[in-house]
Amino acid sequence: MFHLLFPFEYVDSVFSIDYDKLFQKGYKGVIFDIDMTLVPHGADSTKEIDELFKTIHKAGLQTLLLTNNSEERVKRFIKNIDTLYLCDANKPDKDGYVKAIEMMGIRKNEAVFIGDQIFIDIYGANKSGIASILVKYVTAEIETNIGIRRNLEKVILALYRFTKIYQHRLGDIIKTG
Repeated sequence: MFHLLFPFEYVDSVFSIDYDKLFQKGYKGVIFDIDMTLVPHGADSTKEIDELFKTIHKAGLQTLLLTNNSEERVKRFIKNIDTLYLCDANKPDKDGYVKAIEMMGIRKNEAVFIGDQIFIDIYGANKSGIASILVKYVTAEIETNIGIRRNLEKVILALYRFTKIYQHRLGDIIKTG
């Protein structure tokens, strides 16, 4: 059971990932969570995120936003980003992840999911058969209350670090320099 909570990789941020290396390893699509993965909760996209999506597309990868948010929220977020999206996905239910793969026209083993929550994002991707990358969550400077779920995630991450067999299952995909 715990293995479904362990990400294939754990990185500082979406900017820590070498998307060219993901493409070279045979991945064709990157599925992202939005809130606290790409931006603080409810925030609009930034110039850096807009540029990141352009970089990912130049690497040859498709992108899709898989979120439990409303379409209104997503449309506001992607005003400068060309990407597919799936709203009201009911993560961690498998159906949203499977639909995302279908929308991208790829197989599960050609996709990687990137999110900030173990019990929703990582668990959903793993039980759907999609490789997962956990990023440290993005918060606004004024946010201080992380909640009980984040404290439980700390316990899971301690087990993850102890159980080295589940770490770095994507190989060398972290940017250097």
